[in-house]
Amino acid sequence: MSTVIEQIEQQIAKLSNKAVKKNTGNIRAIADGVAKLDGLSDVMYNEMVQFPGGAIGIALNLEEDEVGCVVLGDVSQLKQGDEVHTTGKLLSVPVGKGLLGRVVDALGRPVDGKGPIASTESYPVEKIAPGIIVRKSVSQPLFTGIMAIDSMIPIGRGQRELIIGDRGTGKTTICLDTIINQARINKVGLASGAKDFRPVYSIYVAVGQKQSNIVRTLSALEAADALQFTIIVAAPAADNPANQYLAPFSGAAIGEWFMENGLDALIVYDDLSKHAVAYRQISLILKRPSGREAYPGDVFYLHSRLLERAARLDGKGSLTALPVIETQAGDVSAYIPTNVISITDGQIFLETDLFNQGIRPAVSVGLSVSRVGSSAQIKVTKQVGGKLKGELAQFRELAAFAQFGSDLDAKTKATLERGARIVELFKQPQLNPVAIEVQAAVLWALQKNYFDTIEVKHVVGAANSLKDFLTSRQDALLATVRTKAALSPEIEAGLKTACDQWKATYTAK
Repeated sequence: MSTVIEQIEQQIAKLSNKAVKKNTGNIRAIADGVAKLDGLSDVMYNEMVQFPGGAIGIALNLEEDEVGCVVLGDVSQLKQGDEVHTTGKLLSVPVGKGLLGRVVDALGRPVDGKGPIASTESYPVEKIAPGIIVRKSVSQPLFTGIMAIDSMIPIGRGQRELIIGDRGTGKTTICLDTIINQARINKVGLASGAKDFRPVYSIYVAVGQKQSNIVRTLSALEAADALQFTIIVAAPAADNPANQYLAPFSGAAIGEWFMENGLDALIVYDDLSKHAVAYRQISLILKRPSGREAYPGDVFYLHSRLLERAARLDGKGSLTALPVIETQAGDVSAYIPTNVISITDGQIFLETDLFNQGIRPAVSVGLSVSRVGSSAQIKVTKQVGGKLKGELAQFRELAAFAQFGSDLDAKTKATLERGARIVELFKQPQLNPVAIEVQAAVLWALQKNYFDTIEVKHVVGAANSLKDFLTSRQDALLATVRTKAALSPEIEAGLKTACDQWKATYTAK
């Protein structure tokens, strides 16, 4: 008798294990990658919906008589009347260090032909941002390797700094420089074996870009040996709008894994203008009411809930965000640019006029700001670069007046001469970030007037010559500057000796 009961209990256990609660419906209409569904009365917002043939969708519009669902994948095989069912799961992406060095799509699937990704964990694509209590103030620097930014518009770990400018002004280049610089710092730090060293892992999200541009970015990172510390999330222009809409959120989920596990990460959203356009396209197809410039009313919330996920958490790690926005004819007061400016902790504005004058990176000092300020700088950078922003702003103001008259007093001439040398000193070739200790040494030389006797046209060459001299002959001095991170009488004496030696051997070319 007991054997029969045991068999019945086993059968019941098998049946209960297989029982899955499903809510089934049908496709009422499908067009432009969006399906209108009947019968899914229990579906949740952002829930994954299973379509025939393996395609999945996300429920975005929950209306009384139908559900609006964005389809991810091939929609050509789907037709009116096909049966669909809910999955009970929110959309998730694989996370972890297994993704480093890989290129994945908006759903975290590899697209680089290097085989499957070894990942056992997944994070939801949409997640509520950390609250204000668990956040820490931004006080640790994140070095970009670009002198103009590190000295005047510093970025800290956990900050959200917008990079904004017209098309073709070098926005992506600044992001790639920053990623390459993190990789170089990681290699030096990991090789040193320092216990308190925290590497920064990078995530580059390409939204709506041409495939050729994404390949160029990949090649640049490979050439700089930075891909081993980087994850690329690609949603190119050829992808459907749903993938372009999801890609930044997937990238944020991948970055959050590092932050939650006590590590530091940097995420680049390139760019959020195209992201907003993809969301507008989806919203218009879903028949949502449109507002200004035909964007839906929640486009501000779209970007705020994405960018608020970047933070520095108490007792954990940090996620630093560099969103990119493309302006039209330098108009920073347009709808999407003003939205993102109001969300972020500062912006780096790239000016077309400066770019065309050969000043690259074309950072506009007047319109750029970091709301974290000098709290994200190390002491040595504050000591050598504290007055630079004021001097450069004064130079820009005087230069505008100087072109109208030739009779200038000695003080004005000196200000213009110094400003012109600072502008030249900040010129930097792309994909060639400068280590923070070298930056500090060069800015110290500027502060101590070592460039005053050099003609303005030769300042770029002189600065490159000094950098080469320091990196090839003054390794110990640079290592001391890096570890002490502040000027002391001994370091200043060493810098003076090194700069005197360089000046004695330097000849303008």
